[in-house]
Amino acid sequence: MKINDAIFGLVLVLFGSAIIVHVQDFPKIPGQQYGPAIFPGLVAAGLVVCGILLVAGGLRQRRDEPWFQPGNWVRSRRHIAAFVSVIAGVVLYILLAERVGFLLVAPVLLFAWLVVLQVRPPLAAAIAVTATLVIWYAFYKLLRVPLPWGVLTDYAF
Repeated sequence: MKINDAIFGLVLVLFGSAIIVHVQDFPKIPGQQYGPAIFPGLVAAGLVVCGILLVAGGLRQRRDEPWFQPGNWVRSRRHIAAFVSVIAGVVLYILLAERVGFLLVAPVLLFAWLVVLQVRPPLAAAIAVTATLVIWYAFYKLLRVPLPWGVLTDYAF
């Protein structure tokens, strides 16, 4: 799939501009020249500059190429199913994670995604459980990210 750079450039310009507007409300630190808005503001300014460069290059390309050219995968039911399953899985995770818990939602989603990608179910189940435990350990224990426990809250440690 090929999407003209001008479209991505416009998205970057809009995103960077929104960040610049948002960080203006960050509190100022008395006695400091630089506040908490400086780093995100600089990154956002970089996004805007890169976006403008992409728009300019994309508009030059536009003379020779279409704005959007779908790839061959768009005609494949299997690839479309994989794409839709990822989007649906992320939405399901957002809706269910707090109530059900990461340790129960994640392996089910990973298993479903692996099966859609044509991994044999026994192997998909082993990978899903192992990957969930590794991700949980890395984020919850090592990085101290508070993953949701959901129905397992009584067993949280």
